[in-house]
Amino acid sequence: MTQPISFTFAETEVDAIAGAEGRVAVLVDEGGRLDIVARRANRLTKGAVKRLIEGERFAKAKPGDVLSLAYPVGMAAEALDVVKLARRPKVEEARKAGVELAKRMGKADLVLAAGSNTRSDEIVTGLALRAYGFDTHKTAEPEPRGAVTVMCSKPDEVKADCAAPLAVAEGVHFTRDLVNEPANHLTTTSFAERLKDMENLGLKVEVLEEAELEKLGMGSLLSVGQGSDSPSKVVVMQWLGGKKGEKPLALIGKGVVFDTGGISLKPAAGMEDMTMDMGGAGVVSGVMRALALRKAKANVVGVVGLVENMPSGRATRPGDVVTSMKGDTIEVINTDAEGRLVLADVMWYAQDRFEPVGMVDLATLTGAIIIGLGHENAGVFSNNDDFCKSFLKAAEAEGEGAWRMPLGQAYDGMLKSRIADMKNVGGRPAGSITAAQFLQRFVKEDTPWIHLDIAGVASVKTDTAYAPEGATGWGVLALNRLVADNYEG
Repeated sequence: MTQPISFTFAETEVDAIAGAEGRVAVLVDEGGRLDIVARRANRLTKGAVKRLIEGERFAKAKPGDVLSLAYPVGMAAEALDVVKLARRPKVEEARKAGVELAKRMGKADLVLAAGSNTRSDEIVTGLALRAYGFDTHKTAEPEPRGAVTVMCSKPDEVKADCAAPLAVAEGVHFTRDLVNEPANHLTTTSFAERLKDMENLGLKVEVLEEAELEKLGMGSLLSVGQGSDSPSKVVVMQWLGGKKGEKPLALIGKGVVFDTGGISLKPAAGMEDMTMDMGGAGVVSGVMRALALRKAKANVVGVVGLVENMPSGRATRPGDVVTSMKGDTIEVINTDAEGRLVLADVMWYAQDRFEPVGMVDLATLTGAIIIGLGHENAGVFSNNDDFCKSFLKAAEAEGEGAWRMPLGQAYDGMLKSRIADMKNVGGRPAGSITAAQFLQRFVKEDTPWIHLDIAGVASVKTDTAYAPEGATGWGVLALNRLVADNYEG
């Protein structure tokens, strides 16, 4: 996977900044007050820092903004970055500062003079999340990545505070790598192998092959992949860091490694983006990696259904009727509404086997959610107000956009089939809601459940707050926070 940048934590050494190469960053509060390192930088640059903060650029800058002085006189650094940030900033301001530093850092080393800033760990979090690039398939020899030295008044404490955020950032990067991978490299088999490799982190990982899925009765899931040469699989990841015997939280992911639409073939334009249709499984995998790396004191199970939706002589046809693991029959009206067929069986399996205290499924499920919410928010559907509120609170705390959508019997009625228990689509109106209603039919009555439609946020064409163009890793931060706030301790 993409290697995260390395961080070293050290005592503040004022004399060190003169000879530091790469970039040096100093923090200046909104009132223009300089700490000891910023004062030394000002002296070395013959007053350039002071002139900068007394000017219009600094006055107009917002908290977390970075102003750079290129090739500062009196210093060996290629740039001196002046960060406008209070000593006790808001979390989002501190993370923004880290993100801005990461954008400027590139391949250079960075010395961050954090001093006694109370949000040094959040600056590091922003840096770690944004310092990402996916160049695995470029033939040019990759340049070595820069490293960050955080100089601060209490390096041991800051290092300890940063351990969990850096673990979560690695989980985010793992998700981004999976979502960015082309489908000829991330097959169902190689996806399962990458997840199996996480056993070395302490996860228990099982790969269920097609023969076992057939025995379990997963006719809904298997119908999606039957037109492909790639075998369908279900991967079960368990992190057992909580009390022995305590029921786990279940995370369920749609893992369609490529989606042609099947017999209901998608238009050619834009089909290359369907490498990201395994985004839900990617997020679940990243969360499980993060929990293992930070040794979360909780029991969490991640279950992902890995399939490829291809047209062939074996493929499921519109009008076919398939039988789910639950036993319900489904009339397949549109083979491009395949994600819900995968999730239905995986959700039922997870409830049957683990009896979870709650269940969250994630899927790049519908284009309709993009029409409704754009690329700013994931759609959130739930059968339990308290469970839903706890997730929305976690998402807001981590700056990941999420918006609750409605459920209701009228929408459910749109799934009525003449020849089976239900159809897999309910028509164009309220497409994301009828998809959620379909999934709710596979939620047991006593299971708190959240469905996250991440079609608009899993991969985007422009930079986001924490990520460059491409896969965002949306959801890893929020779900990790959900676990930390509600299932640990």
